[in-house]
Amino acid sequence: MRLEHALITTRAASFAARADATLAQLAQGGQYKHLQTLEGPMDAVVRVRGYGEVACFCSNNYLGLANHPEVVEAGVKALRDYGAGTASVRFICGTFAPHETLERALAALTGTEAAYSFVSAWTANEAVFPTLCEPGDLIISDELNHACIIDSIRLATAIKKGILKSVYRNNTLTGPNSLEQRLAEAAADPKVTGQIWVVTDGVFSMEGSIADLPTMRGLCDRHGAMLVVDDSHGTGVMGPTGRGTHEHWGMIGPGAPRADVFTGTLGKALGGGAGGYVAADRRVIEMLVQRGRPTLFSNALPVTVACSAAKAVDILLAEPHRVAKLRDNAAYARKRIREAGFDVIESPTAICPIIVHDTARAIAMSKRLLELGVFVIGFGYPVVPEGHARLRCQVSAAHDRSHIDALVAALRTL
Repeated sequence: MRLEHALITTRAASFAARADATLAQLAQGGQYKHLQTLEGPMDAVVRVRGYGEVACFCSNNYLGLANHPEVVEAGVKALRDYGAGTASVRFICGTFAPHETLERALAALTGTEAAYSFVSAWTANEAVFPTLCEPGDLIISDELNHACIIDSIRLATAIKKGILKSVYRNNTLTGPNSLEQRLAEAAADPKVTGQIWVVTDGVFSMEGSIADLPTMRGLCDRHGAMLVVDDSHGTGVMGPTGRGTHEHWGMIGPGAPRADVFTGTLGKALGGGAGGYVAADRRVIEMLVQRGRPTLFSNALPVTVACSAAKAVDILLAEPHRVAKLRDNAAYARKRIREAGFDVIESPTAICPIIVHDTARAIAMSKRLLELGVFVIGFGYPVVPEGHARLRCQVSAAHDRSHIDALVAALRTL
């Protein structure tokens, strides 16, 4: 017993030493994350513990719906009508009427036959490839796709031996290391005997750039590939009515070419609560219902969130001026930031990355901005490549020009 106890104690001490070394390395490299605590609702201005009220430019609250009274009330009413939790997975007794209402709304929003909700966009993406792919399939991924897409591919290839993967250079569709090259390689690869899948973010979260979906659709059609688009940062933002990156490109409506599978989130423009979804034809959705492990073995999306998100979709479609204001705010922010002498990536999206190159500088600038009453997060390696550190400013329809002017005034002092 003494020897066993000594071994357990030694193992615990070994882990403690390893964890301490990792944490110290993160702190020394300027990569240690300090959590800031909000003491009120998400909005254009938030109350941060220790700093008071500050203008928030690091939220995904693109349409300003996170604290919208109708979105809040929809959740409160659902809490009264349906209780605090689903207490079950969907296929047992966790499917409630509001799930169906939300999923019909999401299918209509994306222009697909059907949709299915998950507790997060992460689990929605995690369900896609392990469920839909089989040995002999090939998944071709943009190198800057979100971590949840990368993990979905890793999971699929780990649990089903024979699923293949390849990566193409970000947003590079022709030429060396391009999507076109990867598709041509697949056609010549005898190991690729099944379906080819191409997956991309609609809007890339760190760059604010957008995928060229029409060109990608054409390449996929020529090679018999299915196109999967994660539009988490495009839904509610892109296109005249905020339906997403495909609407931005005119890929919506009867007869229009479109992606085969959309994934997205309810935790950004659509109320900001939580949750994610997959939208596609009924065959894809039914495969996820029958075999998707993240839905078979995890509680259903809380009904309060489903009702709030459905209300957010209603507001998005009924109030297109929100999308127009967001677009105007983003253009104004880019113009003012550039006038202040900063290098901001050009894009029609709400993500305005200010490139400062050095990680330590990005983090120091972020800290100083918060002291000046502006909440912006600095990102460096390994979140972005070495030498490409940035302040990621995210604009909302909830912002007035006075908020953007305050951001720029604070930037000028750095």
